[in-house]
Amino acid sequence: MTDLVRFLACNAAIGFGLAAGFVGLVVGIDVGGLRSLAAASAAGPYAIGLLFVATGLTFASVQMGFAVMLLAHAPGPGGGKAKRSPVVAMRRLAVLRIGTPSR
Repeated sequence: MTDLVRFLACNAAIGFGLAAGFVGLVVGIDVGGLRSLAAASAAGPYAIGLLFVATGLTFASVQMGFAVMLLAHAPGPGGGKAKRSPVVAMRRLAVLRIGTPSR
């Protein structure tokens, strides 16, 4: 398994773990009477499972997105400024004068 696939799988597992805790908390606190509804229905475990899967996919996607976006801020090998500072990027902006429209 390549390093990138292992990196993404690890972060997806973290997201599913967070989702398990979140769904457990929601069901445990009985938010909106969800636990009561699931206990009263024959399809209650399926509903909780579907909630876990949907929330897990969302949390895993967000976790992987955060992890990939934070890779750009990791210090690279070597020294010096690897990135341009925002001040240099702002010097390249052009001034746009907006006047009254001529008829």
